[in-house]
Amino acid sequence: MLIRQTVVHDYFRTAADMAVDSARELSHLRDSRIAELVAREGCSRPDEVSWRARSFPVLAALAPVMTSPEGEITYPGDPMCLYAALSVPVDSALRSARLGVGRDTPFSDLCPDWGRPPTKRHRLAAEHGLPAQRASAGTSDATVFDPRVWDAEARAALRAEVRRHRPRVFLVSTVSPGHRYALDMARIVKDEMPGCLVVFGGRHMDETMTYAAAKRTVVLEYSSTLRAIDDGRADAVVDFCVSGEGHFALDLLMKAIALAMDLDRTPAEVSDVVRVLESFGAAGVRVPGNSLLCALDATTVHAFPILGEKFDLAELPSPYQGFAIRSRFPVFPLPDGTPARTAHMTVSNACPYHCDFCSESALVVGGLKRFRGSPAETALERICEYVSYGAQAVFFDDSIFWTGSFPLMREFCALLRAARHAGGPEKLPEACRRWITDEGDWDRLRGLQFGCQVTADLLTTLHKEQEVREVLEALREAGCSYLYMGIESMSTEVMQHVHKNIRRITEFPWKAKVRTALERIRAAGIPVGSSVLFGLEGETRATIEETVREVGELVDSDLIMLASPNILTYHPATKITRAHGMHDKLDYHSPDVDNRPPYIFFEEAFPGVVSRRLTEDDIWFIHAETAKRWGAIRNSAEPDVRAMEQAGTV
Repeated sequence: MLIRQTVVHDYFRTAADMAVDSARELSHLRDSRIAELVAREGCSRPDEVSWRARSFPVLAALAPVMTSPEGEITYPGDPMCLYAALSVPVDSALRSARLGVGRDTPFSDLCPDWGRPPTKRHRLAAEHGLPAQRASAGTSDATVFDPRVWDAEARAALRAEVRRHRPRVFLVSTVSPGHRYALDMARIVKDEMPGCLVVFGGRHMDETMTYAAAKRTVVLEYSSTLRAIDDGRADAVVDFCVSGEGHFALDLLMKAIALAMDLDRTPAEVSDVVRVLESFGAAGVRVPGNSLLCALDATTVHAFPILGEKFDLAELPSPYQGFAIRSRFPVFPLPDGTPARTAHMTVSNACPYHCDFCSESALVVGGLKRFRGSPAETALERICEYVSYGAQAVFFDDSIFWTGSFPLMREFCALLRAARHAGGPEKLPEACRRWITDEGDWDRLRGLQFGCQVTADLLTTLHKEQEVREVLEALREAGCSYLYMGIESMSTEVMQHVHKNIRRITEFPWKAKVRTALERIRAAGIPVGSSVLFGLEGETRATIEETVREVGELVDSDLIMLASPNILTYHPATKITRAHGMHDKLDYHSPDVDNRPPYIFFEEAFPGVVSRRLTEDDIWFIHAETAKRWGAIRNSAEPDVRAMEQAGTV
């Protein structure tokens, strides 16, 4: 075992009773560093210190969840979980770059270099892919490494980026299926730059590293980064892990790293960063949110649990402030047939339902947060901001649009419709006029399309039919041109275990709800995409066949334009993972997993972490039958017949 002790530092869970001596020492440290930096530069004032003298390089990455054999599916969107996590640290750094050196700036002396925010010209020309990012030298986009697959080419590209940037800090956002590749990324970075500090965050950290306040104990799940390092399943290539509402915790960490680094900007030691974090805590520094920051220093884990004030999601800096919108979704076609530049947006952080398989549930995430205050007005302003960045479409990534609130949907749609038909930028609300500043912005706002996610119950049993039809009409009139709905299964036996099937009425079974909801959406003139999840509790070959057949009938009825088949993958913190006895068996760390057909045909599916209710033969069957029955609307590649023949499934 590598880890011999865990030391809990409780500073950030208590009221900010500032110790005068500690505050004085921290202030003296900052003042002395500022004075030395000014002297080194031969300046007369701190604000004259050049950016080149105080900035240090950083690199961030989104860990992919796939390798790249033929027939694989890749995600087309921007790395929003990474952009959102970086929103506060990037905002602090950009403000510090503008303000210069000084005690009243977020980074008083040294500051991470996230590059220049993209210019409007750059934003309007940005395209997706690693080559396009590398062409963005000098901008914030160049500080993000975003491969959508993990293969030899991606490894070589990361190694080249590290050699080019020489980052002092490498930050990785990862979900559980990408964790093995995040570890591989960290190994490459440490191989190229042993002193570079590696920071892990993302949903995998949230699900596997928590703090039990009553026992003052850090709880590490079997598949967690630190526990895998501890028992030798993973190399010790990660220095810090952040879980929970980590926006401000990550900002705190980056400030500690900057202050722990000498003014020559050689990489900081973990022990020095821990000491600065201790000094922050003792001096009364406090940050919002409920999170956990852990540092691995040789054989000791230093845990800094944070219990700060609650914050409004709408108050967080815009995730796209420092990064260009690159994704283009074919479901939002432009008049010339090309896909629209599509921004991602959320107005909530979790799903209000408690489905036992889902890692987006509020029970898993730790609570439900929404835009507060004037949420619809704030959302409209954010929309206008993204339009000014070049967005021609917006997809709301919320698990359920406005967490299922019809009043908020109506209010938002009314505001957006009014803005799109305002008659000119000068007639927009004041908060929007600061973003819509030229004819191009106005044209994009008038033609803006958007999409969002709904559920079958939301459009059937939870509201009266007339209310549903009115909301769907409001969505369409506001510019909604695509809805996405999780069908999950068309089997009553399976859906009786799923929480989103809220009102289980005998005379109105799930499959009837799905069809009714889709018919109402079609009547409103909005195209629908859907997802289907195989391997839930109660799944058998008979229920698989039933779902394939019933979804095929929806296709025949022109009720859905896209159907995405998925295999249930165990996420560490979900109820079904424990119910199936998999919580202490999940292998999300082995670098050499045999990621082979049929698993590669499904998002996030790997041997050993998919539903125990499915055999490999079942997965081959699902792959073949959905492609055959659903045809071209299936969101994946055609079946690899040769591989199927070799597997003996055809």
